[in-house]
Amino acid sequence: MADEPKSPSPAVEPSQPRQTEAGTSEQPEVDAPGNDGESTVETVDPLEVDISSDSGFAEDDVGSETTSITSSLLRGHIENGRKGPSDDQQFETMDAGHLFYLLMESGHDNLLFRSPLKSPKHILDIGTGTGTFAVDVADKFPDATVYGVDLYPPPTPWVPPNCFLQVEDVLHDWSWSHKFDLVHMRLMLGAFTNNEWDALYRTIYENLEPGGWLEQVELDVRVMSDDGTLAKDSFLAGWGDNFLGCSKRSGRPLSTQETMAGRMAEAGFVNLNDHLFKCPLGSWPRDRRLKEAGRVNFHHWSSGLDGWAMWLLTKHGAPKPWSADEVRVYVAKVRQELKQKGLHIYHLT
Repeated sequence: MADEPKSPSPAVEPSQPRQTEAGTSEQPEVDAPGNDGESTVETVDPLEVDISSDSGFAEDDVGSETTSITSSLLRGHIENGRKGPSDDQQFETMDAGHLFYLLMESGHDNLLFRSPLKSPKHILDIGTGTGTFAVDVADKFPDATVYGVDLYPPPTPWVPPNCFLQVEDVLHDWSWSHKFDLVHMRLMLGAFTNNEWDALYRTIYENLEPGGWLEQVELDVRVMSDDGTLAKDSFLAGWGDNFLGCSKRSGRPLSTQETMAGRMAEAGFVNLNDHLFKCPLGSWPRDRRLKEAGRVNFHHWSSGLDGWAMWLLTKHGAPKPWSADEVRVYVAKVRQELKQKGLHIYHLT
């Protein structure tokens, strides 16, 4: 039996993961931060606690935020009793994540991306999952042609006529006959090895129109708190370091948010703009928008824990791979801690 993980606090301050946009060398004349070629970082103010509703988490509060997805198109291998990586539960997790990031961007005119494009013609969403992002972008830009690609067919039963959801491996030769104004990726951490990331960024760069943009959104898997409400020896506090270790052993690091800007620059991208968010887990923030976002983000994490943990821990757990039952027990403990009252926790994106 694998040893039950301890949960030490990080030895160093958490690094700052990023939402990053990066452009090609011939930028359009737009009013956008970072047009001098320097990397810019947008930070956020500390999250304020809503004491009146500081009652922890309740799944009933968020159950109506997302809709469970069913589709006869689902295909995948069975891994420890779950069809992965694209089963109903994982699709629900993806849609909750999409809704969460829309809420986090609700102060902006364009909730879908920050790249300064007014009339894009061709857009590619890599790792499209359910296809929700691609469909939303196609609705917002009806004159654009939008492609959403993934290794498994998405369950979306209907798409706009300008949206195409395809099964493609982006590490292979690209077959599209045109270049793109925007390539978008979100929550792709752990998808590729370091060498594969380098190759993918080069391919994206070569397939962008002059003045085109790559936008990538990744999160830090570590759960944090600014006021000491997260116990250092809790399962939640140790979750991130546990997973960073597993991913390092797997050869597919989860630290993508720490390395993506540098890899983009090495591939030739310029005008890198970094935006940092504190993403609440639960409805504890005072700000109404962040309270709603935190409620949805709790659902995102609660529904995603099983899928995130099962493969990594049964293949690369320490000191040896865990059994499926050990993973289920561990996830149950993490989920129980998520529901504790009085926790003011967040992760970075």
